[in-house]
Amino acid sequence: MNVVAFLISMAIFVFGLWLMGTAPVMAGFEAITFLGGILAVAVAVAIPMNVLGRGDGV
Repeated sequence: MNVVAFLISMAIFVFGLWLMGTAPVMAGFEAITFLGGILAVAVAVAIPMNVLGRGDGV
């Protein structure tokens, strides 16, 4: 379960970085694309914090 959650969150994180990087070339959709990248990175960081929990078994 931990490996699957990590791989999913890493894929969402990389996708968010890609969205933020390509936002300047999206004519007319720069702000929406960049905001989508920020939200994707936020979700990617939230997944391990909520699904995986603490590393000491608590």
